[in-house]
This record gives sequence, C-alpha cells and structure tokens, in this order.
Amino acid sequence: MRSASVIGQPAGWGVVIKYGRVERSLAAKRGQVRLFRRLETVVSYLKHVGIARFDVDTGAFDPAKLRTTRNRPDTATAMKRAHAAVAHDKWFREQVRLGLEDLKVGRTVSDEEHSSRWKKRRATLLKGARTGG
Repeated sequence: MRSASVIGQPAGWGVVIKYGRVERSLAAKRGQVRLFRRLETVVSYLKHVGIARFDVDTGAFDPAKLRTTRNRPDTATAMKRAHAAVAHDKWFREQVRLGLEDLKVGRTVSDEEHSSRWKKRRATLLKGARTGG
C-alpha cells in the first residue's frame, strides 16, 4: 500500500486506497462506494485495519447536506415493526406457557364450553363491527 485518502463527499466520507499503480475506493457489500457519515468513524475503521496515516480531502464535503441525507428513511418504521413483533412473540409464548401449565394440572375446557364461549365472543365482535367500535 502506497497511501490512503479520506475524501469528503456531500453525503459523507469515502476512502481511497493506493497500492502499486492501482487506486481503489472502499466498497460496501453491494459494490457501491462505502460512505461514512462521521469522520471519527472513518478514523476508527482505518486504525482497526492497520492504517494510521492518511490524507484528508474536504473539498466536496458539505456538512449541511450531510444533515439532510438519510440512507434509510424507513428505519424508524422497520424498528417499530420489529419491536411490535418482539412484543407479540413475548405475549404468544406466555399464552402457550399458561396453556401448557393448565394441561399439567388438568385444567381443560370441554368442546361444548369452548363453543359456547366462542359464540359469545363472535357475537360481541360482530356487534362491534356493525357499530364501528
């Protein structure tokens, strides 16, 4: 390796490595140039891979653009869905645990009792659907 450069971009910082006569940009898994949002993150990354000395080019860096650029605007929605899924999984597992516990001690519901409960529940649900509540 001859040198490394951190190049400022409007949306973050890129890394260019020069080795021999070849010059390559650091790429992400999908083949796109890897951009870091913070210079401190680039420094940590380069030190971790054994590069302690590098040039920094701030010519194209635009801090205002960086604040308005988001790579994944759907992240908040995805996180809400993930948390909801975890909460549902926790609830479901608790229901299964309670059901198994009931079986162990012999607490069961007959088919007739289950049908009766379900008819009442269905009637309540249908009434709520008709009234919009």
